[in-house]
Formats: sequence, C-alpha cells, structure tokens
Amino acid sequence: MRADRLINIMILLQNRGKMTAKELANELEVSDRTILRDMDALSNAGIPIVSDRGKDGGWRLLDNFRSKLSGLNIEDIKSLFLFPSEKLLEDLGLNIQALDTRQKLLAAIPGTFRDEAQAMWERIHIDSSTWRQSKEKEHALKIVQKAVWESKKLKIFYEQADGEQKERLIEPLGLVAKGNRWYLVASRNGELRNYRVSRIHRAKVENETFRRPLNFNLVAYWEQSKVEFIQNLPKYDVQVEIHPSIMKRINFTGKFVQLIKTENSNGEKWIPATLRFNDKQEAIEFILGFANKIRVISPKDLPNKVVSSAISVIKFYKNK
Repeated sequence: MRADRLINIMILLQNRGKMTAKELANELEVSDRTILRDMDALSNAGIPIVSDRGKDGGWRLLDNFRSKLSGLNIEDIKSLFLFPSEKLLEDLGLNIQALDTRQKLLAAIPGTFRDEAQAMWERIHIDSSTWRQSKEKEHALKIVQKAVWESKKLKIFYEQADGEQKERLIEPLGLVAKGNRWYLVASRNGELRNYRVSRIHRAKVENETFRRPLNFNLVAYWEQSKVEFIQNLPKYDVQVEIHPSIMKRINFTGKFVQLIKTENSNGEKWIPATLRFNDKQEAIEFILGFANKIRVISPKDLPNKVVSSAISVIKFYKNK
C-alpha cells in the first residue's frame, strides 16, 4: 500500500541519511518514477524532504526533522512492538518474516528508548489462535480484501445459519479479526451488516465503486455491534443448588454456561446459584452431565424434563 511505502521511505532516509531515487526504488521494489511521485506526495503533506544534486546527491530529510519522527513517548513505542498474531498478518498477505518491521522500528527510535522497546519485543507475544486449529476455511478473504481496499461493490454467495446459500450484492466497508475469525462489515440496501468470511463460498468484485457512509467509524461500529449482539442472545436462567465438590468444574466450564451469581451455602453445604444458558435443551444436557451434583430449583418444569431425558438415555443403552 502507498501509505506503508511512504512511511518506509521516511524511515530509510532517517536511518541512512541520504539515498538516491534508484536506491529507494530497489529497496522498496518499485520504479524510479513511483519514488519521484512519492517524494511529491511527502512534500505536499508537509514533510521537509529535499533533493541534493550532483555526484553525491540524493534525497534526504532536513536535519531538524529527525526528532519529530521520533517524537513518541515510551508507552507509545512499547505499543508499536505488540504485533497481532502471525496468522492474522498472513491472512492479509503480510509476510512479517520478509519485512522485519520491528527491526526497522528499533533502528528508528531514540537510543534512550531502544532497550525498553527491545525488552517488550522479547517478553510479550500475542497469539490469537485457538488451541485446536480451526476447520473454517476463508477462501474468499483475498477477494473480499481487494473489494474493501478499492471501495468496489462485492457479489457474494453467503451461507446462512440454516445452511442455505444466498446471493448478496454488498458494499464492503471493513474487515474485523475477532479471535482467529474474520468478519466483513458491509452495507446492504442502506443497512450495516456483519458477515463471517468463512461463510462466503464465492465472491466477485464488481466494477462499480461506492461511497462510504459519511462519518462511518469501523471500530466504533464494531464495538456497538458486539454490545447489541450480546444483548440479543437468547437467555434461559436456571436456579440451582450446586454440590461444593464440582464448583471448580462449574467455573472452568464458563465457555458453555454463565455462572451469574452464587450465594452462601445452605445448611447442607449446597451452594445456591443462577446458571444462564441459551435455551432449555442446553440446560438439560449440561445438568445431566453432573448427575446428582446439581439440584434444580426453578423453572419448576425443568426437573421433570431432566428426568425424562435421563430415562431416554437409560432406555437407549439398555436396548443396545
């Protein structure tokens, strides 16, 4: 991307002092003409970049600009070294081993901050993947990414929750990495929607461009979208009493059930609690898994449902 290249030009000139257009072109793998256009862009943006003519000539930054490039505090600099996981960068086509960005950053920052930045690099690693490799394949990600960059309409064949595929014509506004999954935020018929990229089976970039909504902010939209998603999730609360021997296991299984609250144990040392599930069937299956260590208090009809399911299991295995 051009913005990345312009930043790299400034870093190279800061580190090396002076470089010719040919040297910059070779370093960044572009043409000499592209470098000359980039220099015009930097100059128009107010960057004090000058060209010295003659045998030892070349492009350089004015001497007093070095401190401005490095005008970051230590917290800012530390944050630059906390890279996202390699998988996410690879998904976007960024090969961080070929382009060692942190080495360039390290060379560009003031010497007084360099040791702390190096320590952050060596001591913190961010891995957004799961313990088990995801089976989801995001075949359309490259095509989606192209449409996002170029602000072009995108035709997708999207798999809905029921497995049916629907053709959609959308205006892609941005990509969001949530954990190790990619989501596409797009506008369709004037409404903002989220699409899981792994459910896009086919995608085609249209020739028609579109205008992004005024004042659209991807981060702000996504945060609000998460809040609304959580608020709209189905809820099925169950009042129970839990035997103390399984409390650690209950807390550990938080991925599958929410332990809303606990109270002081009653005289028999059972612990009153509220468990939250998505629906009744999920509650029945969870409670059955703990046998006689969870006692249902309410809803009143739930104990009979648990008993009925237990009898069905017994009959099934007796007939084997």
